Amino acid sequence: MIRTTEVCRHYTRGPQVIKAVDTVSVAIAEREFVAVVGSSGSGKSTLLNLLAGLDSPTAGTIEFKGTTLNTLSRRSLSQYRAKSVGIMFQSFNLIYHRTALENVELALYFNGCPFRERRATASAMLERLGLADRMTHRPADLSGGEQQRVALARALVKKPEILLADEPTGNLDQDNAWQIMELLTDLNRQELTVIIVTHDLDIAGQYAHRLIRMHYGRVVESLTATDRGRA
Repeated sequence: MIRTTEVCRHYTRGPQVIKAVDTVSVAIAEREFVAVVGSSGSGKSTLLNLLAGLDSPTAGTIEFKGTTLNTLSRRSLSQYRAKSVGIMFQSFNLIYHRTALENVELALYFNGCPFRERRATASAMLERLGLADRMTHRPADLSGGEQQRVALARALVKKPEILLADEPTGNLDQDNAWQIMELLTDLNRQELTVIIVTHDLDIAGQYAHRLIRMHYGRVVESLTATDRGRA
């Protein structure tokens, strides 16, 4: 479904070249649940941003269902993000003067969805995620777990083909973290491709079909659940 070939994302800081992602080649199939793991600074979040079309590689190619992302115009990349990809950010990235419902609706606004349809669709998604009684609350009035579910609803409401989640449990307590991972597992069973970035090996090992381990910008290991069982 999505493939990178020798992808690099290098930054220049004065005389230094920072190799955030360095010659990474990975392929992820439809309906996979993949966890990209590694320590802080390993390049995993940069890789996720590249897959999301939020950043562009300095070398190599990224393909989504046969289309090379790094040859697309800005408008085409915006369409890719608006329709094909759902993105969950570590810091939630909710608009704090908007209600939960309005935050979710915004994902449909950029698709040109009429007001009544996007309100009904956003309401149904929040109900599905257990937030029926929190729709009119602003983010400051929601718990961390509730904010993460609003962010998940916003990512899912446009019915993306792939979900990219950056540290989806990083700001949550243990109970809320497991709840979010159970939700992601259910969505994956419903044929959504899921890629998460996490430093939590326990969560990654329990839920993901495959672990891709990064270190200093490179993929150093890719293990399926079967491989891990043998180990």
